[in-house]
Amino acid sequence: MDFFLKLKNDFILNFVDDSRWKWLLDGLKNTLIITFFALLMGLAIGIVIAIIRSTFDKNREIYKKRGGLFYCFWWIINAISNLYLTVVRGTPVVVQLLISYFIIFASSRNGTMVAIFAFGLNSGAYVAEIIRGGIMSIDNGQFEAGRSVGFNYVQTMIYIIIPQVFKSILPTLCNEFIVLIKETSVAGYVGIADLTKAGERIRGVTFSAFMPLIAVAVIYLVVVIILTQLVKILERNLRKNER
Repeated sequence: MDFFLKLKNDFILNFVDDSRWKWLLDGLKNTLIITFFALLMGLAIGIVIAIIRSTFDKNREIYKKRGGLFYCFWWIINAISNLYLTVVRGTPVVVQLLISYFIIFASSRNGTMVAIFAFGLNSGAYVAEIIRGGIMSIDNGQFEAGRSVGFNYVQTMIYIIIPQVFKSILPTLCNEFIVLIKETSVAGYVGIADLTKAGERIRGVTFSAFMPLIAVAVIYLVVVIILTQLVKILERNLRKNER
């Protein structure tokens, strides 16, 4: 009985007093905002990097034969893309966040925008490899079919290749969205009031660690479970459409 009474008192202390549950709600909102816009940014970066790398890989010999500035241009932007992927994928996301906040945008105090930039830049590297893998898996006959109807390479990519690629990689992109939600838990390192930071804030006021941290973990878990189920539904619908 004393155990349940203590739980009740802890619940009231951590969430009811001063309406501290609203801190968690606001933190969740900030987490979802950062995740959503970072994913959009990552998707835009990923598409560009994937097209550059796959185009160079598929046409390397043709470009080399043409030589001159044309080949140099493609070689340079492909090298820059590879450097971006190596640096971003080879360093921790929390370090990238700190560099973005304290070095790149040192004069800005808009933590949310900086977090969107940092997580978007990080996500872009992984999205790029997902999309590139999808493009490289498309049979070369699809490219030839596009050219046979008068499309150039860019038109073939836009109207024939990319739609097929997105259909096959959409579940994987959704899983990247789920991973990104959990990665944003380090946003509090630069003072952003995300979900994890809200839990820490409650713990700092009440000096009670159990309730706020478990609540944060449960909220993340519920969000991930919901998104996972949505991804499964999406995968089932895609399989039905293939039939």
